[in-house]
Amino acid sequence: MNLFRRKREDEGRGRPTLLTGPRIPRHSSGWEALLKHLRAENGLRVLDIGPTSPQNINFLTEMGHSVYMADVVHESLRDEWQLPPAEEGEPPRFDEAGFFEQNLNFHGRQFDVVLLWATLDYIPDGLIGPLVSHLKDATLKDGKVLAIFHSKPTGPFTTFCRYHLTAGPEIEMQETEPYSVLRVFTNRRIEQLFRGWGGFKFFLAKDNLYEVIVTR
Repeated sequence: MNLFRRKREDEGRGRPTLLTGPRIPRHSSGWEALLKHLRAENGLRVLDIGPTSPQNINFLTEMGHSVYMADVVHESLRDEWQLPPAEEGEPPRFDEAGFFEQNLNFHGRQFDVVLLWATLDYIPDGLIGPLVSHLKDATLKDGKVLAIFHSKPTGPFTTFCRYHLTAGPEIEMQETEPYSVLRVFTNRRIEQLFRGWGGFKFFLAKDNLYEVIVTR
């Protein structure tokens, strides 16, 4: 097991994401499909994006896979990554180079599976495209990304959650920081964002969430 952390000189500068809410089980067709893949293969490298989850670490390592973690949403919403607009009247820019160096420097590692969860619904606009591109470079050919998207910007289950893995077709949603959904993606927008990847498998659900497995 390896966990990405800030450089030692930055430790203690900010608090970790709090996991305070109850765990609510939710059927996940995307996780059910990905679980079959994880059980069929050995020694995969898995990047789990979200606050540290000992349950996820233990579950994946017991299956024989390596686990790497990055708390992207919490870190990306820090003011320090916002740069002044290039010109007056334009929106602020995002310091993507500094952010990736500090939080997502994989040191040449590539991954077989990325658990992206609902990250793209919460991060700043300036990080969306660069993050997808960064993950593409870090994902092996035929690697799989599990992403979750909200169909509505407000309502039940739109507060930022940590997703905990289980041995069955359910994931456990645990509310964390009260971050709001910043945008809603259509299927077309998702396909455009992941243009150049190998393929998509969409899973529809009855609640306000839907899931996608994107293949590299």
